[in-house]
Amino acid sequence: MMTTPTIYGIANCDTIRKTRKWLDAHHIAYDFVDLREQLPSPSKLSLWLDCVGVEQLVNRRSTTWRNLADAERKALESGHAQRVLLAHPTLIKRPLLELGNEIVVGFFADHYQQQFNV
Repeated sequence: MMTTPTIYGIANCDTIRKTRKWLDAHHIAYDFVDLREQLPSPSKLSLWLDCVGVEQLVNRRSTTWRNLADAERKALESGHAQRVLLAHPTLIKRPLLELGNEIVVGFFADHYQQQFNV
């Protein structure tokens, strides 16, 4: 039996909408967590950082990134990413898919097809 995947993101994000539409079209049940409404725990965020690293986890194309103070950008690079991401959860690249022990950042239909055997 496959574990129900959890998708983390922001409900009004275009990529999240595309991801959810793809999952729904393939009849894949999933849990959705809106990062604006429910922050990840520090331990979960630490796990994500350990699994994929700060470079892959931080959305450097976001409005949040463009508005981020230089000191916070430096903190991301100097090992304080967890603190900055908890303060600014919209910096987390979307979607973040948790499926068992695997973490996938971003939506790629071909990867999802492989992941879900569809």
